[in-house]
Amino acid sequence: MIDMIEKEDNVISEEEAAQYDRQIRLWGLEAQKRLRGSRVLLVGLRGLGAEVAKNLILAGVKGLTLLDHEQVTEESRRAQFLIPVDADGQNQAQASLERAQFLNPMVEVKADTDQVETKSDDFFLQFDAVCLTGCSRDLMVRVDQLCASKNIKVFCGDIFGYHGYMFSDLGQEHHYVEEKAKVVKPSEQANDGPEVKKPKIDLNETTMVKKTASFCSLKEALEIDWTSDDSKARLKRTPPEYFLLQVLLKFRTDKGRNPDPCSFAEDSLLLLQIRDDVLEAMGVNPELLPDSFVSYCFSEMAPVCAVVGGVLGQEIVKIAVLHVLVTSYFKLECINGNIYMGIWHLDISRMNKTLI
Repeated sequence: MIDMIEKEDNVISEEEAAQYDRQIRLWGLEAQKRLRGSRVLLVGLRGLGAEVAKNLILAGVKGLTLLDHEQVTEESRRAQFLIPVDADGQNQAQASLERAQFLNPMVEVKADTDQVETKSDDFFLQFDAVCLTGCSRDLMVRVDQLCASKNIKVFCGDIFGYHGYMFSDLGQEHHYVEEKAKVVKPSEQANDGPEVKKPKIDLNETTMVKKTASFCSLKEALEIDWTSDDSKARLKRTPPEYFLLQVLLKFRTDKGRNPDPCSFAEDSLLLLQIRDDVLEAMGVNPELLPDSFVSYCFSEMAPVCAVVGGVLGQEIVKIAVLHVLVTSYFKLECINGNIYMGIWHLDISRMNKTLI
């Protein structure tokens, strides 16, 4: 897959070497070759999808497939810079194709107008990484389980008003490297003394240490038993946004859409009812999410898309190129003029257990 396969014909041309000169200087030619050989599927071409597409295309993946069956509306293109202003009524993936390809002609960008739910299992297995945005809970769980069985990396993300998140499942055995400062042992000829005998850390010289981490599946992350003693102890360390995500995914399942600003009053009442039902069913006090949460989860906001899309695109590239440990869960909220960003590693079974 991404971190295991390098195709024989994956050769960097002189034109590509000039295009990716800064990246090659940063992480080396072999790393750029790995990125150049990767094919990524991106589902959902609204604001967040456009940001992820931009970052992957500019980084220089081999191919990017844009999959979206929905039509462009005034609402859907407000945070989507790849769609022309006169494209209302067109397919979102097709309308994004020209500007996306213009970003980097050396990347094979394709548009697929099919509905993702109709795709067979074999369709997803042709990619090295799959990124799902704006998808239903059932679809994300299905694709995650399918791809995990074939060691295909899965990333999920979404924007709900002032809130955004990303989740990654890299499998039960994700191999990566970690850069550490080199420890210099004291010389045997050095004079005795406590300060001399202590190992010294040379910050100017580093070494790469190979490690393995185990990630939980999306299904496990969403189906934690909060009534158990262990989970209750972790509840205080769990961000409220985890439960907000559960509520918003349930809303999407029930209504087939996200909360709509045009039906703010009606959707706000429904969100509050869903919050009560979902959190009570989980054995969690609904007061964990105050009623005010409904004011901040409508529509897509371009700045939020830019931040979360930057993180999501960066994490995919990190897997393809640097082989470093990625964020398992990232959340962003922008409320009352303040921006709060958090990186959260889910504290449940098989999440980021580091094996030397």
